[in-house]
Amino acid sequence: MTTTFIKTGDCLKRKIAGAGEVAEIMNQTLCGAKNGLGMLRWLRAGERLQAGAEKNSHQLIYLMDGEGVITLDAKDYEVGKGAGIYLGPDEQATVRHAGGAPLKLFHLVVPKLAS
Repeated sequence: MTTTFIKTGDCLKRKIAGAGEVAEIMNQTLCGAKNGLGMLRWLRAGERLQAGAEKNSHQLIYLMDGEGVITLDAKDYEVGKGAGIYLGPDEQATVRHAGGAPLKLFHLVVPKLAS
């Protein structure tokens, strides 16, 4: 097995209407990842990430910088740097920006493997 170093600052960022910016930092092309997709996401005022509701995946969202609100099961949780949420298959949550600085997220999606 080889080690691959990825300069995340060099990864292509793309804008998603109402959902900020995203850069894939772990995927098949970058490092041969076959069972996962890793992304950095940035949210600013008025932007939100709708995550989950995928029948065949597990997701982890970790707040790297900034402040936000996570809505889970119709309840809001104010969160900041170091907070995170795990979503199993069919679970969903919304993460939205709060505060002054951009919200930076690490978002990992891993498919549920067949038993």
